[in-house]
Amino acid sequence: MKWNIELYQDASGKTPVLKFIQSLPEKHQSKVYREIDLLESFGTNLSFPHTSKLEGDKYKKLWELRIKSGSDISRIFYFAYIDNTFVLLHGFVKKSNKTPSRDLDKAISNMNDYLERSGKL
Repeated sequence: MKWNIELYQDASGKTPVLKFIQSLPEKHQSKVYREIDLLESFGTNLSFPHTSKLEGDKYKKLWELRIKSGSDISRIFYFAYIDNTFVLLHGFVKKSNKTPSRDLDKAISNMNDYLERSGKL
């Protein structure tokens, strides 16, 4: 079964994940698109090291798509929505072992905005 991939779009029509991907070097972009293709093909059967579920009650609906390109590491947060759809919420380049709370909070904020505007919150 093929999954749908949707990019979160804010109320003004901006797509932060797409902007993030386009800001990356070309080779890194290719790796991101490859991971997104894997997510689309394998869905919830895609496992570590490609994806990882976030820990903690606050983040229980969030997953991260894990991308490595050379020494650069990036993450894209997403969640599973209805009808076999994943919504990609927020991406960032990882610079330390610990994921910055501002990036986690941004993903949660985007998810809540998405759900609220879709009427599913």
